Amino acid sequence: MNKLFLIAGGLSAVAALLHLGCIYFGASWYRFFGAGEQMAQWAEQGLIKPTLITLFIFSVLSVWAMYAFSAAGLILRLPLLRLGLVLITAVYLVRGIAGFFFYANPMGRSPEFWLWSSGICLTIGVIHSVALALSWQKLAVPN
Repeated sequence: MNKLFLIAGGLSAVAALLHLGCIYFGASWYRFFGAGEQMAQWAEQGLIKPTLITLFIFSVLSVWAMYAFSAAGLILRLPLLRLGLVLITAVYLVRGIAGFFFYANPMGRSPEFWLWSSGICLTIGVIHSVALALSWQKLAVPN
């Protein structure tokens, strides 16, 4: 079992569950996790928009966790596994790096949100990168 992909999948799964927590616990969680005052206010008003946005993010993170778990050998092999992992890794790395550029102009979020979330994304992206590099041949399409 590939432990790095297991860790990467676990981190994506935790992030997905935290997003569900925002939906369940509402405005206080949106504020705590830095989603922005607008999202928190929408949640307080009972609008569906923050729920839909957050469910979308939850869904994406869940699929990413499944791809990492597949590469770890925890679940069955998913289609286009290597391509999927390359794209997931790229998104995590780009989001991690790009977020640091929003520190000075946080666009409705706190500078701390951009620092923390970017650091987390960059860490998960690096774990994916190392796991991919070490497992590239093993992840080749089976004959």
